[in-house]
Amino acid sequence: MTWTPRRRVLLVGLLALLAGPLLPTMGKWLAGTTWIWGRQFCELPIPGLYTVCADARPGAFALPLAAILLVTLAALLGVWLGAVWCLRPVRDLTGPIEHLGPQNLGHRIRPRGRDELAQLSRAIDDMMERISAGYDGQRRFAANASHELRTPLAVQRTLIEVGMARALSGEQLELLTSQLLETNERNERLIEGLLALSESDQGLRSRIPQRLDTIVEAVLASYQDRAREAGVTIDTHLEPRVVVGERVLLERLVTNLVENGIKYNRPGGSLKVVVNQMPALSVVNSGQPVPAEAVAGLFEPFRRLARDRTSQGGGAGLGLAIARSITQAHDGIIAARPAEHGGLRVDVQLPTLT
Repeated sequence: MTWTPRRRVLLVGLLALLAGPLLPTMGKWLAGTTWIWGRQFCELPIPGLYTVCADARPGAFALPLAAILLVTLAALLGVWLGAVWCLRPVRDLTGPIEHLGPQNLGHRIRPRGRDELAQLSRAIDDMMERISAGYDGQRRFAANASHELRTPLAVQRTLIEVGMARALSGEQLELLTSQLLETNERNERLIEGLLALSESDQGLRSRIPQRLDTIVEAVLASYQDRAREAGVTIDTHLEPRVVVGERVLLERLVTNLVENGIKYNRPGGSLKVVVNQMPALSVVNSGQPVPAEAVAGLFEPFRRLARDRTSQGGGAGLGLAIARSITQAHDGIIAARPAEHGGLRVDVQLPTLT
């Protein structure tokens, strides 16, 4: 039989209940025994000892008090040993936890049984799963960010070396300058995206009621020219909707969704933007078909449908990752699914103002 903490506590409690009524009897027995053994010393040939023994009685104050103290100390020692025995499974659990670290995040306790300690161990295993997933995500994010930054820096270095290797004509110098400027702009977009993702991950600094429909209308007005150049028609249906949050982050959320809807659309396509009660915001574009199994990965940093990282879209692959982080900071839920006629539909659910 496995001695679980519950069984250990029950056993110690039962022994304490059985021993409790016996304590007075043990005290009397100890006092009587002490008196009987103490009387033997009265026979020693010591002057005045017989007078002291004659005046002493079994019911004197000193002997019962000493017996009570001894019994109390013995009871406390038994309780302490019982507590140590009951808490031994918890002490045994601290060993594996103390050795957990970044190098062995895969270690799991994997307990057996259904007692409280097993439930605690399973909770620790679940916590380690989340920590391991987050740690792996951070390492993957750092690796992807390094790759994204290294690629344009390598391009810039190559262009500069080409320019320094030989004399360039005016047209060649202009081409080289434009390529360096384009690469530099891509770096700026990437760094801005990383900063926005970091700020949104830190949560909201303030919670103020905001008109989501007004924010969407302002963002769409700023993207009219870009949509016209891409040949994308914008269709809107904006109902009054108040949400609580930061205007800057909400603007970035809408901007990322609208920008993705235009960038990954097709010439002559459409972009439908709806502000309603449930969901609060819907953005649907008519771009290329999106496989259902690839939708969840689009919310990961630096994840695109295109296999190549340096896609012609010029994006850093952080748009939907930032949108998800901002939505979560506003206690909302963002979800995506393939649209009916190609493209992607993104729905954002935000808490209703109460």
